[in-house]
Amino acid sequence: MFLTALLRGSRIPGKQWIGKHRRPRKVTWGMKQGLIRRLEIEAENEYWLSAPYLTAEQELNHAAARRRADFEAIKQARTARFPPHRLVADQLHHLLVSKKWA
Repeated sequence: MFLTALLRGSRIPGKQWIGKHRRPRKVTWGMKQGLIRRLEIEAENEYWLSAPYLTAEQELNHAAARRRADFEAIKQARTARFPPHRLVADQLHHLLVSKKWA
């Protein structure tokens, strides 16, 4: 049986679309067009990545001011959640009603 299947080449064991010995899919026109489209997109991405907008000197610390401003905004947002400072003198001010020793 195996020799016959091997000689005829028509038998695909198990499920025909999955596995090691699966039935090969036909390459359609749409598959070719999709591959061509993906290759064109990849070529365009490689083109844009090959020519940087900034030079190496311009790129060094180009966003330092923005990052510093963002960090200051984060710090201010964190400190805004804290209640205002309360001093002990304000807490105990009611005890100074009469200063007989002064």
